Amino acid sequence: MKKDTFRKAGHFLHLWLGLLSGLVVTIVAVTGCIYAFEPEFRSLLQSYQNVKIQHAPFLSPTALKEKAMPYVYATPADSANVIYGVTYETADKAVKLAYNDTEQGYTVMFLNPYTGAYIHQLALKSDFFRIILAGHRNLWLPYPIGHQIVGWSIFVFLLVILSGIVIWIPKKWNRKSLRNLFTFKWKGSVFKKSYDLHRVLGGYAVVFSLVFAITGLTWSFPWFGSAYYRLLSGGKALDEWAPALSDTTATATFQSPADQLWQQALADYPIGKQGSFMFDFPRQATDAYRICYNPDTKTYYKRQFRFFDRNTLKELKGGGIYGLNADEASTADTIYRMTYDLHVGTVGGSLGRRLMFCACFIIATLPATGVVMWWKKKRKKVR
Repeated sequence: MKKDTFRKAGHFLHLWLGLLSGLVVTIVAVTGCIYAFEPEFRSLLQSYQNVKIQHAPFLSPTALKEKAMPYVYATPADSANVIYGVTYETADKAVKLAYNDTEQGYTVMFLNPYTGAYIHQLALKSDFFRIILAGHRNLWLPYPIGHQIVGWSIFVFLLVILSGIVIWIPKKWNRKSLRNLFTFKWKGSVFKKSYDLHRVLGGYAVVFSLVFAITGLTWSFPWFGSAYYRLLSGGKALDEWAPALSDTTATATFQSPADQLWQQALADYPIGKQGSFMFDFPRQATDAYRICYNPDTKTYYKRQFRFFDRNTLKELKGGGIYGLNADEASTADTIYRMTYDLHVGTVGGSLGRRLMFCACFIIATLPATGVVMWWKKKRKKVR
């Protein structure tokens, strides 16, 4: 009797919470499918990201910044533009210089890393994949509003997944019941096919759905991210991201601290040979230099952010768990740092991304098949 009551409660929650969150979940899933293969499409369509390898050193961040200034500050109206920093990749890739344009917003300029020659620039507000990402994150609504709608809809979707597991588990475990869980029956009415699509495909995608929901919620709500980390770490508090600050009372030690830091980075990392390297300039008196090296451009969890005082280049503590070297990170730190890689499947390489794409496509269909089932049952009751 208790089991039947529990299952009925699962049915009730699954139905009404699914109807409540279905439209948002569909939009998030469809945009996630489109965004899944962004790197491949960019590589195919944006040939300006590639450069001819030269037997010459990369220009320093300072030199590249100077090369970019005539384009960033082309007119007097551009005086409020702000250059953030540069990102280097391998020897065959253009350098990306990021800056804020007062009219276009966040903009990426592509430069030749050997000569600093201008190649192309892209305002992200008009970039197709950024538009898709805006739909995924905030439904193309103002961010404070849309982000909350998406966040709470995914939280409801997490409850839908859990209630779905309750009603998906068979009452009796035997060969026939297990076969029914994972076998689609091609014969039958539209209702029957919708039921099988919903039940069978939902079963195949359930683990991926949980990963999508949990990792997505860590970005939506700080309290969820903190609780998730405590669960991973056995109760420890999350050392959250926070930038380091420069000492405004310190006297400048170097004539060109950016160039000095660049030389140090060249000694510490195989820049241009492996991975990617980011160098951000301080913009305000309290800002510090920020660098980030990622040895693997296909994943993000191995990145390490480091901060240096803008006057003395003294290394400062910052970045939370993202300021740790990958070898120093605990298991909980590593899993939490994998949040994005788990969300998009890159942690499993190309196979992982394909599996996540398929799962995302299935999730996009579940609200539709669920509505068909609900509508059919509703019509039966009316009759």
